Amino acid sequence: MTTDGPVAANGPVPLGTRVVLRYRLPVGYSHPMTDVIGELVALEPAIVVRTADKQLVQVSPGAVVALKPIAARPIRTSEIRSLEHAAAAAWPGIDCAWIDGWFVRAGAGYTRRANSAAPLGERGKVGDVTDPSTHHRLREWFADRALPLTLQIPERLGRVPDGWETSGATLVMAADLENVPLPPASDPVVVDAAPSAEWLTLHPGGDQPIVAAVLRAVLGGTVGFGRIGAPGATPLAIARAAVTDAPDGRRWVGLSAVRVGDEHRRRGVGTLLCGSLLRWGRDLGATHTYVQVEEDNLAARGLYRELGFVDHHRCRYATGPVG
Repeated sequence: MTTDGPVAANGPVPLGTRVVLRYRLPVGYSHPMTDVIGELVALEPAIVVRTADKQLVQVSPGAVVALKPIAARPIRTSEIRSLEHAAAAAWPGIDCAWIDGWFVRAGAGYTRRANSAAPLGERGKVGDVTDPSTHHRLREWFADRALPLTLQIPERLGRVPDGWETSGATLVMAADLENVPLPPASDPVVVDAAPSAEWLTLHPGGDQPIVAAVLRAVLGGTVGFGRIGAPGATPLAIARAAVTDAPDGRRWVGLSAVRVGDEHRRRGVGTLLCGSLLRWGRDLGATHTYVQVEEDNLAARGLYRELGFVDHHRCRYATGPVG
């Protein structure tokens, strides 16, 4: 949106942001302007805000006095744990188990996520990794699979032990699917139940059997592999989506392995593909969506903000001293 007024004074406001919208009322009202608080769902051709009671307020740009982001609703620790349960089920590796409240998974070394231990047990029932007994059991489980002990620590669910090295700072973004603009059904996206040979040609992991096994794995849910492109040819774009349930009753569709061919970037292809997979997930009963993005991947974070995702929580990985 282009405007000379205060809407653009503080820079663009991403869709999905919780905002306060102040706008002028028509002549004849008892007061000249009013405010509305809600989630920003559109900027063109009109400013549209969805209120807490799901009402859509539409205001022409010329009537807008101010549009300012406000602090999002605080995320509860229980919500982080529930989302992480759904995300772990969506990417469980090829071997997984529970040890002292830690969800452990192994995928022959392919991706940190599929080869790590996450503290997802109930509050107060997760073993301290610095306790010799818990540490030994975790280390032995990974050693039996020729893997180092690696922890995935979502914020507020655990702490990094002293002396452990951290890496892989990750931002988890999420959205209510009611707030995400989804493309129509008649689009060029194909969703398969398994990654095709063409799909794997664009995936950085290639067509190794272990890569395909990790990609196909899901616990108690459904996985889909979306692509845009002609049959038999390298796709323009690919992405993976998994629909899984969280302990709090929410059903999530998580996006991963999103990749757009170099020559097709910045043309809306990635946005179309992701939106189509979110619609696929909604058709399977998903009510919410999430994505895990490397903290420094600003381009990807921008794409998801345009779709309506907002910051939910952060994670990082930790590896212990050798020996």
